[in-house]
Amino acid sequence: MLSPVVAGLMRLPEWRLSTPGLVGWIEEALAMGITSFDHADIYGGYSVEAQFGAALASTPGLRQRLQIVTKCGIRLVSPARPGHGIKSYDSSRAHVLTSVNQSLRALCTDHIDLLLLHRPDLLMDPDELADTFRELQAAGKVLAFGVSNHGPDQVAMLHRRFPLAAHQIEFSPLRMQALDDGTLAQCLDLGLQTMAWSPLAGGRLFNEHDEPGRRVLQVLQSLALQHGESAATLAYAWLMRHPARPRPVTGSGRLAALREAVAAMTLQLPSEDWYRIWQASSGHEVA
Repeated sequence: MLSPVVAGLMRLPEWRLSTPGLVGWIEEALAMGITSFDHADIYGGYSVEAQFGAALASTPGLRQRLQIVTKCGIRLVSPARPGHGIKSYDSSRAHVLTSVNQSLRALCTDHIDLLLLHRPDLLMDPDELADTFRELQAAGKVLAFGVSNHGPDQVAMLHRRFPLAAHQIEFSPLRMQALDDGTLAQCLDLGLQTMAWSPLAGGRLFNEHDEPGRRVLQVLQSLALQHGESAATLAYAWLMRHPARPRPVTGSGRLAALREAVAAMTLQLPSEDWYRIWQASSGHEVA
């Protein structure tokens, strides 16, 4: 369902694009084969979905050429949500239904292709949530469901009640916990489409003051010379090399940055090179 690279919209307000400018950016992404666009209701202080929706509304036929991913379940204190007293998580039927309806209006669409529960709610009732997913699916408002940032036990508990389609996790050469805690193995076992947010470690890979980042970047740059690609492309290729085929969620409005991610789709790292990057991050060889 999702394209191998997913365009992340979290920082959209920082890109300062007009509606026609955003339409042009979307068209450029589509031309590269990036057809999936990642949102959350809270992005931009609850403003990003509406900005993207204005672009879709301005261009007939554009919505049918892409997939919309969005998330709900975080309640932020914001002028846009005056009823929220503190930051909290909410997976209740009432909150999920309300969030979906608000997202549909903001995005100017009649359906969401993939809805993710943004964070694990400590008060989640998995039976109620599964029933809510079924209700939204039956109404045609959401086509598929998944989670984001959940542990393997939480995923298993919910998946037993409703078939999940995806899991969005933090994963990069500097954030490798998903390799060790069973998250990626579970995605592979259950056939969940895996999405990796912050695939370049939030810029740490290029921070000269970050010691693990310096070690990894040195290896990435060496391999980049061999392959004729950028270090960022090698970092994306490292993610995609895992059998779960994680889809990197880019976070940049620069078209050149999107191209670096797309270039990784045709770069198959030898296993030794994959482990060289792993070793640089870990600071030791495998046991």
